[in-house]
Amino acid sequence: MIKIGDSASFKKTFSDADVYSFSEISGDKNPVHLNAEYAAKTPFKRPIVHGMLTAGLISAVLGTELPGKGSIYLSQSMNFRAPVFIGDTICATVTVTKVREGKPIITLETICKNQDDIVVIEGEAVLLAQK
Repeated sequence: MIKIGDSASFKKTFSDADVYSFSEISGDKNPVHLNAEYAAKTPFKRPIVHGMLTAGLISAVLGTELPGKGSIYLSQSMNFRAPVFIGDTICATVTVTKVREGKPIITLETICKNQDDIVVIEGEAVLLAQK
């Protein structure tokens, strides 16, 4: 039984290979992610990990831990707060904030933080949880 306050996390360190693979799969070949010379001229000064690749960690938690297997996304809001760089370790944490009465629909706070405890993504997910 899922209840308010339930929480789960997933952690990953991003590599060059992760960024290049995501670029190939998604088609997002923005040089801010792939070209160090280009990225050096941006405010970040070095390549950044795709925001949606980082956000994928939220999906990993939701689909495998809480609510887990068979859950279906209904919505996800996200605010990107800080860049993620290759070599950063990101921890995605989801926490149940609402359980809908009479239906298996839950709302969760979604937060991703880096190894320095800096919030890089914050948002809210709504899911249909399988019983």
